[in-house]
Amino acid sequence: MIACYLYKYYQSLMKMVYTVCMLTATLETCESASDRCTSSSVSSCNDCLYRGPECGWCFQEDFLVGTALHERCDLVSNLIKKGCISHFIESPLVKVVVNATSASSQVTPRDVSLHLRPGSEVNFILEVHQLERYPVDMYYLVDVSASMQDNLDKLKSVGFSLSQKMQEFSSDFRLGFGSFVDKPVSPYINVHPPKIMNPCSDYDIQCRPAHGFIHVLSLTENITEFTRVVQQQHISGNMDTPEGGFDAMFQTAVCQSHISWRKEAKHLLLVMTDQPSHLALDSKLAGIVVPHDGNCHLVNNTYSEAANMEHPTIGQLAEKLLENSIYSIFAIEGQQYTWYEDLIPLLPGAVVGKLESKASNLKELVVDAYKKLLSEVELQVESLTNGVFVNVTAICPDGSTSPGLKKCGNVKPNEKVLFNIKVGMQECHGLGDEAYIFLKPFGFNETTKVRLQSQCSCRCGSPAEHTPGKCLDEVTPPDCENCRCNHMEKTKDGQLPLRNCQADQMQPVCSGRGLCLCGKCLCDQSSLGRIYGEYCEMDGFSCPYYQGLLCGGHGQCISGKCECSSGWEGENCNCSVSTETCLTPDSRICSGRGKCVCGKCQCEDLRSSGQLCELCPTCESSCETYWKCVQCHLFNDFSETKTTQCNRTCSPMVHYVNQIFDSESENFKNCLYPTKEKCHHKFQMVPIFGGKQIRIFRYPECITEQSYFPTFILFFILTVVIGVMAIGILKCIVMRENHVKGESPLDVYSLSTKKDYFPTANEKTITYRRDRPGEMHIHIHKMPLHDI
Repeated sequence: MIACYLYKYYQSLMKMVYTVCMLTATLETCESASDRCTSSSVSSCNDCLYRGPECGWCFQEDFLVGTALHERCDLVSNLIKKGCISHFIESPLVKVVVNATSASSQVTPRDVSLHLRPGSEVNFILEVHQLERYPVDMYYLVDVSASMQDNLDKLKSVGFSLSQKMQEFSSDFRLGFGSFVDKPVSPYINVHPPKIMNPCSDYDIQCRPAHGFIHVLSLTENITEFTRVVQQQHISGNMDTPEGGFDAMFQTAVCQSHISWRKEAKHLLLVMTDQPSHLALDSKLAGIVVPHDGNCHLVNNTYSEAANMEHPTIGQLAEKLLENSIYSIFAIEGQQYTWYEDLIPLLPGAVVGKLESKASNLKELVVDAYKKLLSEVELQVESLTNGVFVNVTAICPDGSTSPGLKKCGNVKPNEKVLFNIKVGMQECHGLGDEAYIFLKPFGFNETTKVRLQSQCSCRCGSPAEHTPGKCLDEVTPPDCENCRCNHMEKTKDGQLPLRNCQADQMQPVCSGRGLCLCGKCLCDQSSLGRIYGEYCEMDGFSCPYYQGLLCGGHGQCISGKCECSSGWEGENCNCSVSTETCLTPDSRICSGRGKCVCGKCQCEDLRSSGQLCELCPTCESSCETYWKCVQCHLFNDFSETKTTQCNRTCSPMVHYVNQIFDSESENFKNCLYPTKEKCHHKFQMVPIFGGKQIRIFRYPECITEQSYFPTFILFFILTVVIGVMAIGILKCIVMRENHVKGESPLDVYSLSTKKDYFPTANEKTITYRRDRPGEMHIHIHKMPLHDI
């Protein structure tokens, strides 16, 4: 094992991927799937299939001529790469086939077929549906020994009330009755003749003779009849403490027709006693050594083999209870309750309840036990095959699950329980062509049959095993047509027909690159690469390459041309037909301004640019871009039902509004669409989610010629009047100021005239210097006005 872990660690460092890890019989090595398939110890096709479910065997005659035989065994993908045609590969599929035609109301599916190979595993889901109300068959099996006198008296009056209570859980309730004591042989009873007829003679009480089991009343809806039969019962007696309860339970389970168990009903067996039961080997005390044969032995409704056969074993009893879907309810009085508690885990679908004095709680005990039994769903697995394992994992309605758990509790009516069933085949030894597994939810009358079909042998042989290309069997099986060509149709000249090796009559046989053998093309070997295909029409070298890959790695080379895979196109299959790389955030192809070619945008609008043609300054700012869209909506009279007709011309979303604000902002732009009637419609472009939204004003705005001239005249007159008034007001203000200073208008004029010719009272001397010696001075005198 240490060597195995080191080997795996080494492989992880080498970045090799493992598909399956197999532990050999000697626990010496852990191999990958590829290693197992290509092992040099493989000597035949059957041996190859035994290596693992991934392995395949190539029986093509000219495959790897001259190499070792084990080279024919490998992973299927590797065989194809090596040149083996898929028709000549033996690799049975591992699969699950569900027969959906089988009707079921509680257990689904009812019929499953599994195709398995050595080392393979498959999974499927089994669904169990718990119904709300079931038909119920309840059979009373009562110990009528003397110690049960009080309980028997109580039973005589409880039948009617119990049937009334059970109507809450079932609309179809039936009752039956049977009694038991013990085997009527010594030392279980007193065999003195008077004691045989009346076991209670010492107590001056008349008792009935001891008996193993008597079937008194078959299941019936007539509660009155049930009550009458119970009232006629009398006690009996025996000598030892244990009773013969297992004998009676076994006959109740196997005598289906006598008891009248219904197939569609829930089967309840109510056992009332105050003592434990004899076990199988106890019979030897009476000299009885014949094992129970597991059959029904009722003669005149009495168990006829009570004195001849041993008590059944617990295993036999559990098997028959399971087989006939019978729930067991033990109503135990006294100190023997613990004995039956220990028995419950050994019997499927069994519960135990403590019976109070005089059976006062019998009704409640039965109802509680029935509710508990219905709340548990347990799956039983019956496998009759060797070399096959079955693992069950229950998935309960509350979501809880645990590997290996086969039952769920607290299941309510109409809830479903799921079981994950894993079936694996370890080896083919002892497994025939077909075997069966039965999955049975306990207490349900429906069973799932799982048919196992083993894939343990090859249909076809190989050139090394048999005559080249011949099948293993003397007669060619229907699915082995690729192995040999016996009984093939021949032409008049004795040659096999070649039409199966031609794609059509105009094409050469095997495309001129192979040999037609048994109606199949065996392709030539080429130093340039592999030639393959049904008609040798494909190869790995005669088509164009892209980035070093034949057909760009996205197609096959057929007849010198690339046949592109889905989603690719072009001469060398390098162009993706997908437009996902050309989509804008608002799901437009190339922003609506181009087309997607080879996964890249080619802008058809010369004004646009960018990887997605998203850059178009003039497009975004021009209102004329959306005139066709607005025109379409105007033409359809703003009809909401006809907006889809404008989808071709309107890539943005369009809404109709009753008001548009005239001011613009960074978030929206106002536009006008002119009409022929000298009117216009306002519309607004608003950015939203990376695209645009158009809001169109429903009502047009029109401008008439008569409105211009009156407006012009009004503005002209107002301008002239306001100008004249302003000039008059200004003159008045000037005259008023002069009057205040005592100056006449003439003086003011003369002063203003002189002011234009005399300088101010400032004086400034400006000196200009030169680079040569000498200076030039300019002296300017400015005198104030009052000095002139």
